[in-house]
Amino acid sequence: MASTGSVLRIQGDDNLQSMLVGTVMRKIKSRTWKKQRYFKLQEDCMTIWYKSKKAGNTHSTFSVGDVEAIREGHQSEVLLSIADEFPADRCFTLVFRGRRGNLDLVAESAEEAQSWIKGMKKLIENLENMGEREKLDQWIGDWFKKADKNNDGRMNFKEVQDLLKMMNVDMNEHHAHRLFTMADKSQSGSLEDDEFVLFYKMLTQREDVLRVFQVYTADGQKLSQSDLEDFLREEQLEGGDIQQHAKQLIERYEPSDTAKVLNAMTFDGFLMYLGSAEGSIFNPQRRGVFQDMGQPLSHYFISSSHNTYLMEDQLRGQSSVEGYIRALNRGCRCVEVDCWDGANGEPIVYHGHTLTSKILFKDVVTAVGNYAFKVSEYPVILSIENHCSVEQQRVMAQHLSHILGDKLLKSTLDGKAPIGLPSPEDLKGKILVKAKKIGGLEETFNGIVEDSLTGEVSDEDEAAEIDEDNLHRESVRRRLKKSKQRLSKELSDCVVYCKSVHFSSFKHSRIHSKFYEVVSFTESKARKHLREAGAEFVHHNSRQLTRVYPTGFRTDSSNFNPQEMWNAGCQIVALNFQTAGDGMDLNDGLFSQNGRCGYVLKPDFMKEAEKRFDPETPQQRDHYQPIILTIQVISGQQLPKVNIKEGSIVDPLVRVEIHGVPMDQAKQETRYIENNGFNPVWYDTLRFTIHTPELAMVRFVVEDYDKTSKNDFVGQYTLPLSCMQQGYRHIHLLSKDGTSIPPSSLFVHIRFTELE
Repeated sequence: MASTGSVLRIQGDDNLQSMLVGTVMRKIKSRTWKKQRYFKLQEDCMTIWYKSKKAGNTHSTFSVGDVEAIREGHQSEVLLSIADEFPADRCFTLVFRGRRGNLDLVAESAEEAQSWIKGMKKLIENLENMGEREKLDQWIGDWFKKADKNNDGRMNFKEVQDLLKMMNVDMNEHHAHRLFTMADKSQSGSLEDDEFVLFYKMLTQREDVLRVFQVYTADGQKLSQSDLEDFLREEQLEGGDIQQHAKQLIERYEPSDTAKVLNAMTFDGFLMYLGSAEGSIFNPQRRGVFQDMGQPLSHYFISSSHNTYLMEDQLRGQSSVEGYIRALNRGCRCVEVDCWDGANGEPIVYHGHTLTSKILFKDVVTAVGNYAFKVSEYPVILSIENHCSVEQQRVMAQHLSHILGDKLLKSTLDGKAPIGLPSPEDLKGKILVKAKKIGGLEETFNGIVEDSLTGEVSDEDEAAEIDEDNLHRESVRRRLKKSKQRLSKELSDCVVYCKSVHFSSFKHSRIHSKFYEVVSFTESKARKHLREAGAEFVHHNSRQLTRVYPTGFRTDSSNFNPQEMWNAGCQIVALNFQTAGDGMDLNDGLFSQNGRCGYVLKPDFMKEAEKRFDPETPQQRDHYQPIILTIQVISGQQLPKVNIKEGSIVDPLVRVEIHGVPMDQAKQETRYIENNGFNPVWYDTLRFTIHTPELAMVRFVVEDYDKTSKNDFVGQYTLPLSCMQQGYRHIHLLSKDGTSIPPSSLFVHIRFTELE
């Protein structure tokens, strides 16, 4: 099915040829765990199969589509730990999507390593360049292979029935048999490649899309260009040059050349368009960087990570440089580094006073230097939690300067005393240090601090804040005799626009605080301020940065709801990136716009000091205009199977959640459809009134209904309301950890109307 294209691509490619033959490589898990495995590319050019030499028949496979990147040489902690044993040119790392661990490999020779590195890169590139139609054919082909138990390239009716169960379809046997017979053109009692594709197409007939198509077509066969223009204008509510847009859509998505010549679109073309990025719910014009990046840093929400070094929980989890690489590759722009004195004068990073493993500070800085600007050129903030002695602080400053070089921002941009925060645009390619500082920026220019080698600052660390949160008596005593921490001048000098300070009150800040001072709150402190003085909090955040992080109670590294903090205009809302769930879905959703660059501009009413926006009373702001969001949930397509139990089929329902200011928080759900995860149809309409559309996020969640226990999660998709397209749209679902699960989708109709 999809193999013909693959075969053509393999011929003449020596790397892929040798991958098809297979290679013995060492799989490395640690300095002591190094085992030989036989790796081989399957004929479909989509699957890598591997088995151990000893374990008899047991083998594992993974899909090329699961691999996000290939790193050559000693680019993982595991491979670095064995660098003395195996040269870099034989080593490489496969990095998987989502939260799955990396695969570290050592080939027998540099040539074999190169063969796999180049071959994998080509296969990944091939996948990325596939069109929607090819991807679907590929997906159908994968299922065909899974179900063709005796590998004869044909499927009898029994095999087809088993396949339907695997694909989440509970179908009436009589109906399935009728489709089977219609698809069996050769009347052989079994389906071959093309017949199976035909069977699949009959099975997936989109009656819901056909209905829409038929409203706009004059002859029932095709949409003329002017029919398509009507559809784009009346249903999709598109503006701009509609004539030009309709032309482009026909050019891009119409598979029939005959229809193209007639400037028309057949049903197949219409379906392809609705399933594409342009037919999706996310407005393509919001995908790239479209916001003004020249405003002060305090005017942006900044994608931020907490305990970035942890891969799991906060008590026994593994600390790893990989945590930084993953966060930065997801567009995170503020990472946390928890520093303590280490052996041999080298500072280390770990979650203090716990059993989490430890990593070297210099390795963290190296990783940040290497990965900071791979996915976004806008500034990265290193939030340093400093528990080190003056000597090791000097070592930290040295590492920052030597390893980061010009990337480290060491002085104000124009060398003069600044009067406000610079913009992300001004700071492109720069790494900023957020930490305690001796004195202020002004003194730096008056030369006051020059002669002192160390200074004292009050110890306002996160650990103490968390203790205060937990209110253990002894820790309160510790807070009372608040220690003074000694700071090295070298490390203090690395802090320019982000000086960590203690917070006393909004009033005190209004009078005394400087624009470059950053306050950190635990989530519970931030909530308290939000309740007691919401408008003050928003006002404070219009001119300086605030960081909010999870309370110390969250030893499992769970996340709070970041929306509450964004409602107050807090910029650095730090989440545990390693933990999947609602919090990270909202974070991924907010930052999926603006080129995924990690910076999103706040609404105007949160940036201007005189505006006095209070998230508790949104109706009191200027230009207040609530809207009604109407969502018709029409149907679902190929929802993934969540329950592994034999023969179990999903009973799907869709919940739509609105996250925003307190008045906007709401959720509604559709009915559940019994035993159909393949093509459930709802036509259920949900309505929401939204008072502050500029801050609202919309989360679509699909669950498998269960009357006896908690519903199972099937898939979700979260986006800002401001990025939603109206009309008939597909929502391409994501898994629990934010990776795509094609071809699973929802088909919906979206409308905004102003509340009269």
